[in-house]
Formats: sequence, C-alpha cells, structure tokens
Amino acid sequence: MASQGLMSPSSNHSNRCAHVSTGFDDYQCTVILMVKRATATFSLVGCLFMLFVIWLFRRYHSLAQKMIVSLTIAAFFDSVAYVMGEDHPKGPLCTFQAWWLTYFDWSALAWVCLITLNLYINLVKETRTEQYHILYHLLAWGVPLLMSCLPLIGNFYGPAGSWCWITDNHVAWRFGIWYIPLFTLIFLMICCYARIICVANTRIQSWFGTFNPERERRKVSLGEEIKPLKWYPSVYLLVSLCPLINRLHNAFYPKSPVFSLTLLHVLSAPLHGLANAIVFGLDRDTWGQLSITGIQLALHSRLCDSTQIREYHPGTVRYTPAGQLDLSDSEDDTNVLFYSPDMVLKDRGP
Repeated sequence: MASQGLMSPSSNHSNRCAHVSTGFDDYQCTVILMVKRATATFSLVGCLFMLFVIWLFRRYHSLAQKMIVSLTIAAFFDSVAYVMGEDHPKGPLCTFQAWWLTYFDWSALAWVCLITLNLYINLVKETRTEQYHILYHLLAWGVPLLMSCLPLIGNFYGPAGSWCWITDNHVAWRFGIWYIPLFTLIFLMICCYARIICVANTRIQSWFGTFNPERERRKVSLGEEIKPLKWYPSVYLLVSLCPLINRLHNAFYPKSPVFSLTLLHVLSAPLHGLANAIVFGLDRDTWGQLSITGIQLALHSRLCDSTQIREYHPGTVRYTPAGQLDLSDSEDDTNVLFYSPDMVLKDRGP
C-alpha cells in the first residue's frame, strides 16, 4: 500500500504528460505544461486589458481602430485555445482544440495583414478605405475558416506536442497550412512597411515654401507615425521564430525533441496576437494617458459624466398675439413668440 501511495504522483504525471512528447521526463513535461498555461494566461489577461483600454479611451471610432479591436478579440480567443486543457489524447476534444487554435491563429494573422494593407492604401495610395470595412471582415474571418477546416478533411488533427494541432505524421501539412504562409506574409509586410516608410520620408523632405503652422504640425505628426512601423512585422517575426525552429527540428528528428526548443516554443507561441495588439493598439498618445490621473479621468468620463452635447437645429419663428396662442396642433419645430397688444417697447439707446 505504501509503495502504491509513493508511486501514484509519478503515475499521475505520466498520464498527464503522456501525449506531450516522447523523450521528456515527468519534470520536464510538467514544466512545459506549466509554462504554456502561464504564458497563455498572461496573454489572455493582456488581451482583456487591451479591450478595457480601448473601451476606456474610446479607441473604436475610425476604421483602423475598429480593426485593432477585431485583432484584439482574435488574440483573446487564440489565447483561450492555449489555456484550453493541458494534455488531450486524440479525440473530439483534441480535434476541437486544434481547429480552434488554427482558426484564431489565422484570424490574428489576417487582421495584422489587413491593418498593414489598410495603412498602405491610406498613406501610399492616398485612398480612403471605409467602404472596405465589410470586405475586411469577410477576409479576416472567412479565410481562417477555410484554412482551419482543410486538415479536418484528412483527420490530420491530434496530439502535437504541448497542445493539439496537426500531428507529427503530417509535417507537410503543418508547413503548408501555417508556417509557409506565415513567413511569406511576414516578408510581404516587411516590404509593405518599407514602402510606407520610404513614401512618408519622401513627403516629409519634399515640403517646402513659406512657413505654415498646420503643415509643420502634420510634418511632425507623420514623422512620429512612421517611427514605430518597423516594429510591427518584427514583433510577429520574433514570436514566430522559435516555434518554426522547433517544428523544423521535430520534422527532421521526430523522436528526439529538445527541451530548450520546446520551452521557447511554449513561451512565444501564445504571444502572437497579444504582442501585435499591444504594438498596434497602444500608440504614443494612449501610453501617455495610462497614468493614475488619466485613468481616473477617463473612468469618470465613462461612468459619471452624463452630459450630452447635441446639435442645435434652429427653426422658423412666427409671432402671434398672446390671447390666440394655440400649440395643440403644432407638430413642427416652429418657435412661437407671442406678444401682447399693450406691450410697449422702450428704446434703451445704443
């Protein structure tokens, strides 16, 4: 009995980590699962904080801001997939987690690409894009649905390391569904941002003539806008590099996983959407408002200030004697001014 009691924790660890990966002992397996859960939880909380900041400071009016909201929502549900369970055997629950993970990974990537495209059209092509709002949503939610459903056709989803995804027996599908499109799109985004920065710098340097305060203000503003652009694709590249290296190693050495690579994989993979939501969503003005005083004022404005500013629409004016005033059938916006026949107006001078 005593020996059974001593062996039970090890047995629980073995069952808990049976589908993580071969070659890891119980301690390494437990560390990997704990790190994955902690990173995914941090990403989940970060996405909630981002949504709170967007609501608090009303960053949801323009098309670009609405796209950032959609990116943050996709990142939130992507983090849920990583938090979802710890180790599932092959079955419906594992397949659902794998599909969920693929769908929202693709959705977050799609919104990052569309935000980049929208900025390129606005700045380089100098074209307004509000009419593309519905098209953006169709692409950002529709394309991921197609990509996530393709592995279901061949039943390729199953245990794939620290979570359920495309199994080790279908490495070509892993790279065809995710990694090759991912790094192709990252490369295109880098080219796109390089073009945006080049055009913006050219416009800044080409302004000349007499001093114009508005033009100088716009010049400084444009210069501030292009400074963080280099970080947008870089963030996605950094959080995608370790998962790519680990999956490449798994493809060439499927029976010999490396603990350090797997640990880096579970540290960076859940941060895809969160990292981009922070980079895109928290601009310099928003960061400047994230102080105790700024948050208090914003909360007071959201929760306590009921003042409404409405546009005044002047109507026509008609005069009527005081004794003949009848407003019972007046349904228009006419302003009625009455006067008395005995009223005498005095001249008060200039």
